[in-house]
Amino acid sequence: MTGRRRWSTEEILDTAAELLRTSDAESFSVRKLAAALGTDSSSLYRHFRNKTELMRAVADRILLAAMDGYRPEGDWKQRVTSLALHLREAFGEQPQLAAIWGRYGSGGSGSRSVMEEVLQALRTSGLPDQEIPVRYHRIVILLAALIASEAGISTLTPKEYEQGMEQFRVAVLGADPERFPALAHFARDVRPLGADRRAAFEEILAAQLAHVEAQIA
Repeated sequence: MTGRRRWSTEEILDTAAELLRTSDAESFSVRKLAAALGTDSSSLYRHFRNKTELMRAVADRILLAAMDGYRPEGDWKQRVTSLALHLREAFGEQPQLAAIWGRYGSGGSGSRSVMEEVLQALRTSGLPDQEIPVRYHRIVILLAALIASEAGISTLTPKEYEQGMEQFRVAVLGADPERFPALAHFARDVRPLGADRRAAFEEILAAQLAHVEAQIA
């Protein structure tokens, strides 16, 4: 009698990432993953103790992919900005996984590589050592929030996006000037969250780095 196939950790992660491309963290389960692999959940628990550990491993693979194409160049601000754009691009290809990184975090090689690069860049900035961990934390929180927010918009279907745009137009252009005077005044200039996302990403990050630079001065 032939036994069940034993799946490698990489094969399990490949299938998990594929399932997450078409679903979300809430609807994803180890049971669904096992069904997709044609095995039972108990065989997967030999690789991952629980769903959270599995999710962290999936997110870490995205970080590894981002770091694989990253080379530190320039001053500390250029290094952090370049790293941020690499992360943004990597999660942009698999936007459903961006929220997983922000929610579950990761302690794998990819996560450690990102942490190392941000900390190394900040060490060259002139900040005293005691300030670096706090500044690192603020930068990473900002990146996770921006990337997850952008990814949430990217996962919308064209129909959902158009419905959202229509609601935005009604809410903004139809604002009652007596109840919402500022909104009515700026209605034709206010832009939806999905507009100019790359420019907004870079501008917000630049403002955070400028704040760090001001602390150095």
